[in-house]
Amino acid sequence: MLIKKLQLNSVGDISLRLFLTCWFVYTLHFATNTVREIYPALSLGDHLSFDVSEYLGFHPDIFEIPERGVFINNNPGASILGAIPYTIARPLVDQLVHRVNVARAASNAEAPEYDTIYPMAKEFFQRAYEQGLDIKFGIAAGVMQAFLMAPITALSVVVMFLILVNLTKSTRKSLLLAILFGFATPIFYRSAQLNHNLLEAIFAFFAFVLLWRPWDKLGNSGKPYYFIAGLLAGWTLVLDYSGAIVIIVIGLYAVARWNNQPDGEKNLADLARFVIGVGLSVLALLLYQGFAFGNPFYPAQHYMPQTTFSGFGYQGVDWPQLDLIWLLSFGMRYGLFVSAPLLLLVLYIPGWLDKNIRIVGKLETWTILIFSLAFLLFTAANQFSRMQFNSGIRHIIPVIPFLFLIVAGVLLRLPTWLAIIIGVFTTYWSWALAMYRDVEQGLGVFEAIIQITSQGPQLPWLSTLQNLGLVPSWGSAWMVLVFAAIILWVIWSIRFPNITFKWPMMFQRNNNN
Repeated sequence: MLIKKLQLNSVGDISLRLFLTCWFVYTLHFATNTVREIYPALSLGDHLSFDVSEYLGFHPDIFEIPERGVFINNNPGASILGAIPYTIARPLVDQLVHRVNVARAASNAEAPEYDTIYPMAKEFFQRAYEQGLDIKFGIAAGVMQAFLMAPITALSVVVMFLILVNLTKSTRKSLLLAILFGFATPIFYRSAQLNHNLLEAIFAFFAFVLLWRPWDKLGNSGKPYYFIAGLLAGWTLVLDYSGAIVIIVIGLYAVARWNNQPDGEKNLADLARFVIGVGLSVLALLLYQGFAFGNPFYPAQHYMPQTTFSGFGYQGVDWPQLDLIWLLSFGMRYGLFVSAPLLLLVLYIPGWLDKNIRIVGKLETWTILIFSLAFLLFTAANQFSRMQFNSGIRHIIPVIPFLFLIVAGVLLRLPTWLAIIIGVFTTYWSWALAMYRDVEQGLGVFEAIIQITSQGPQLPWLSTLQNLGLVPSWGSAWMVLVFAAIILWVIWSIRFPNITFKWPMMFQRNNNN
């Protein structure tokens, strides 16, 4: 009923409101975890260096190479991006950290007791507090989430909306589907902190969209689509070595898409632009590896100390394991379909084959299916995927935007009442997971649903402050959510100037059916 009452002036107007909504809600669910990618981002912002020597011992994924420095055992793509908002905010961050540390020194205050069942979390906080880094870690993590992860994830929701508008010719249905993409999938869960897997998903999706261009029935040869798509696809490798699957599949799709153009529109320069774009991103990774490790062709995993899973295959990458395929799909702690029940609709095979159900072309459908299968097999070969038991769904995240395009077609063919029930149920499921987050204990993902349903809503950052005793017991999440509801009402009620996308042209259509 709410959407029927909205004054939907234009696709551009809705896109702006949708972007602000997603940005705000994602930021509201910020999680305070100091993940490994934060440390190089801090070093880049502070010293323009990838060397994280000052943080050695803070994270098990930080290791030292004698006479070269200290690095994290993963690719630097997310850290490079996270360093951008941190560097901009650094003067304010430094000032706040300095004032807090001076006040603490003057009062000789002891570290507050961190109420948690995890000893390593207590030890981390104690060490960070003693070195005066706890405030820096918390604020920096918040800056990277609020000004990188939240807005870029919100942008992906808007892009999904714009694609759906072109495919369905219905603004209202497209808006509802885009909301489901943003809040009924683990896109919501992973947006809470700096995360290379979600960035990989978004960059791969953007590359695919730029090559596909459902709004563009002509070739538009010579435009920068292929080059930008190549840069984005290539950057997924800078984010993580699973990006090799993105480059291969998106590269094959680029060739197939180019080959399907009318003869007069084919231009080999387009494919060359794609290759150049990929090459520039890969070059950035090679330069990093050469600088950090002395050899541009060996990844960080080649140098890291031996761990539980590094003895399998090459540094933990072995043949795909059947049990890991099951865990990645249906495991109760990080399984794709357990973390996102909405995506179970993708298993409805007529949604792949029946042109009356699917909303994407045959080439796009098979690209999505091949990409998803290849990514699942690659992830099942990476034995470190088993370590998601304490972090939740992560490695398989890049397939979600692609699979959702198939899910959307199935949802549109369901009876309205059934689609509404599925949408509400799966959104609540995803929201509970984004609030509770701890999948290590009890029943994993199901535990999140149980705890949120029985104890009421939580906000990750607020829970951390409460566990530190920094927020009084009356500081309930309900109070924050009521305030948030007012903000969201304002976003969808105020009048914006009429916004029209001039590119691509089809986005100018006003479809309110």
